[in-house]
Amino acid sequence: MTNKIAVVTGAGSGIGRAVTLRLLENGFNVVLAGRRIEALEETASLTKDSSNTLLVPTDVSKQDSVEALFAKVEETYGRLDLLFNNAGVNTPASLLEDLSLEDWQRIVGINLGGPFLCTQQAFKLMKKQNPMGGRIINNGSISAQVPRPNSAPYTATKHAISGLTKATSLDGRKYNIACGQIDIGNTRTEMAEQMTKGVPQADGSTTIEPTFDVTHVADAVLYMANLPLDANVLTMNVMATKMPFVGRG
Repeated sequence: MTNKIAVVTGAGSGIGRAVTLRLLENGFNVVLAGRRIEALEETASLTKDSSNTLLVPTDVSKQDSVEALFAKVEETYGRLDLLFNNAGVNTPASLLEDLSLEDWQRIVGINLGGPFLCTQQAFKLMKKQNPMGGRIINNGSISAQVPRPNSAPYTATKHAISGLTKATSLDGRKYNIACGQIDIGNTRTEMAEQMTKGVPQADGSTTIEPTFDVTHVADAVLYMANLPLDANVLTMNVMATKMPFVGRG
């Protein structure tokens, strides 16, 4: 996989940072995309050799920003082999009836609009490069399968990612583009910090939930990324063994 070109969104922290570092360790050139250049620089500083990184501040919810990202990829490398659609946000738990339209639209724009815009630009590049094709991996989350209480916008966008993954997998066939999804449950990142303090359950209780090391997520994404394009993992679930997922509700 030496000299393969990858784009990772949300590369400045958490899962995006862990995946970026693992890809770099395994011979990828990685384009780090995220809203905060300082966070991207911090990620790049954690690798032994940052010469095969490209940092591009990007707001995935903005079409012009995404177009600029992929134009930079094409200008610098001339091709794209892997897109990891990872950038995402959430809001504090909120009663559905009290959720503001502004919060709803912001989460939909980033969590669903972002992967769509990035996928669209990846298609345009991957279908014209030689050899044609590439791979797209979407971060779906356990919430792509089941909700947590008071999480309507996040859950809706992650369920929608499952549909986008399947549509991308189908529509990408003619361009030799493979698309899969990884659904992650309770890996230890900033976003999951609340799990160690206690989170609401469907029965009204609050429970501390088990977590697991984010390096295992990075290993899973690397496995998917290293597959030849005639093989694909459509969906993969990586989670803390004892988290309340099976039987949730």
